[in-house]
Amino acid sequence: MPHPIMFREDDPVLARVRAIALGFPEAFEKVSHGRPAFFVTKMFVMYGGSVKPETKGAHYHHYPQSIMVKVDESDRRALEQDRRFFFPAYLGPAGWLGLDLASKKVDWTEVTELIDASYRLVAPKKLIARLDQA
Repeated sequence: MPHPIMFREDDPVLARVRAIALGFPEAFEKVSHGRPAFFVTKMFVMYGGSVKPETKGAHYHHYPQSIMVKVDESDRRALEQDRRFFFPAYLGPAGWLGLDLASKKVDWTEVTELIDASYRLVAPKKLIARLDQA
């Protein structure tokens, strides 16, 4: 059974994330688990996320306007101190964090930097070199 679609195509926050993510060399988008996900050889950003409940039987807490990015371990502790970040269900244990973008004061420079760092963690070296030349 396929996952239900968990985003709106007319979401202006998704449009900004999409423009950033698709600006990276050879990046492409596909829907994965009902959410827009951006790949190079591996996924480097997913739009929308959720947090697993601590109480058995409780509902997941959803962040429909958020990004999930892979983070370097050297940055993880500092990012986890910021309340805008969350430990996403399923991807968290694999080195990912989520950033809630529902605030009216989104720092798009920070979002771009997080997506860039995530891309660099998964992209082949030749594409990182191409990115650095641009």
